[in-house]
Amino acid sequence: MEPKKILICEDFSKNAEAARSWALDYAKALGASIRIIHVIGTWPVQAYRPKMKFHEQQIIEKVREPVNADLEEISEEFRGHGIETSYHTGIGSPADEILSFAKKECVDLIIMGTHGWSGFRYRILGSVAEAVLRRAKCSVLVVRMPSHDEDD
Repeated sequence: MEPKKILICEDFSKNAEAARSWALDYAKALGASIRIIHVIGTWPVQAYRPKMKFHEQQIIEKVREPVNADLEEISEEFRGHGIETSYHTGIGSPADEILSFAKKECVDLIIMGTHGWSGFRYRILGSVAEAVLRRAKCSVLVVRMPSHDEDD
């Protein structure tokens, strides 16, 4: 089955940039539309909530505005190639938000980059790509940039 709706997971990294390139090629070749999602993770906020007094919603709104501006810019690039494109900013657990949005939008293919972390970083930060790969109901293409430096 050829994908007609592609979801790109955007974290504004070089790995996400590589995934965008793959998504562009797929969308052009298959006549697919593109949905883009960025998730504002809230786990650091939740971890410090008992010790800090602040308004979580105000922090999220301050972050959301520049994120949406960047997503609009990326969307315009795709539209410049004649590809129907929309974007969404989620809030919460990245993997949960990606999977929920994919289901809601009935996407056929998720394309995402990965940092390829291992060891300590992986145990602390986990892997959004791995969680999505394990739980997605559609196909997932994970794009990893080759790295000469494991600290990237």
